[in-house]
Amino acid sequence: MSDCCDPKTQQHVVPKKKKDLLLWATTIIIIAAYGLQFFAPIWTESIAYFSTFAAGIFELMNRMAWGLLLGVIFVGLLDHIPRELLTAALGKGGTFRGIVRATLAGVLLDLCSHGVLLVGTKLYGKGASLGQVMAFLIASPWNSLSLTVVLWALMGFKWMMTLLILSMLIALISGMIFDKLVKAKVLPNNPHSMDLPEGYTFKKGFKNLFKGIKFKPVSLVWNGFKGSKMILRWIFFGVILAALIRTFVSPENFAIFFGPTLTGLGLTVIIATILEVCSEGSAPIAADLLTRAKAPGNSFAFLMTGVSTDYTEMLALKEATKSWKISLFLPLITLPQVILLAWLLNQGVI
Repeated sequence: MSDCCDPKTQQHVVPKKKKDLLLWATTIIIIAAYGLQFFAPIWTESIAYFSTFAAGIFELMNRMAWGLLLGVIFVGLLDHIPRELLTAALGKGGTFRGIVRATLAGVLLDLCSHGVLLVGTKLYGKGASLGQVMAFLIASPWNSLSLTVVLWALMGFKWMMTLLILSMLIALISGMIFDKLVKAKVLPNNPHSMDLPEGYTFKKGFKNLFKGIKFKPVSLVWNGFKGSKMILRWIFFGVILAALIRTFVSPENFAIFFGPTLTGLGLTVIIATILEVCSEGSAPIAADLLTRAKAPGNSFAFLMTGVSTDYTEMLALKEATKSWKISLFLPLITLPQVILLAWLLNQGVI
């Protein structure tokens, strides 16, 4: 007898879905801390350490809110986009052109790191190659159009363009390396990958996209939320951990102690690894490292190391790809490139 049938009634029994305890726990903690900070900030200030924790939750969620909302909406939209059209837009996986397209998409998509993470993992589910997904994620987190303008205002056009180009270079190189590793069977292939039907083009697919599709805002957001729950729980976990770290680590000290030396670069990499900062929050700190500490390499390392070693991103990648190996290869491939380019920037070679 099948396990899905009740032996007494012989009727089909639908297995109960397990509650996502991590999602529920992190959501409750964030709502409680955010609500107390919003409605009763004076009360939170009366409790040692908790005031810093609640303020950290409040600030991070405010900075991330628009990016998360847009990310959820994009995930909902992607549900309506055929896999064939998305594959045609990104180009063939495992090719240089496909990596270039994914990198440009990451730069142009105006989302913060956490919103981009939702979209990137959805792209993997839609069949993008591992190299394309990695190039998209590496190029995206601080290269959104709005944040690029902010960096321009904070550090000038020259340095903004320098850091932008170098980050795109790392995205391209890393994407190619990941695809090569998949081809060599060192890393698992995307089980969702697909080939385009014969004669299918992006132009034809785009013309047929909106025929018969009605986008309802409420259902779009709800479907996007349901598709993002797997990633949201790790993002919320990262926010809580970041708020705890902020209680003991002061990012303002960067401008004093993290100069253009190997020690300063090493400390920058270490702190950027453990200090979860959303893309908007990283821009002012990176600008201080450039203008006040006179360490352009440390500025670049701070922006990029958070991408390469971000625990939220690594956990989300593991959930999306079902592979710890892929998640661990992210810092293994990108971090040496970041450190090398950062050192060359500090030495004035670049």
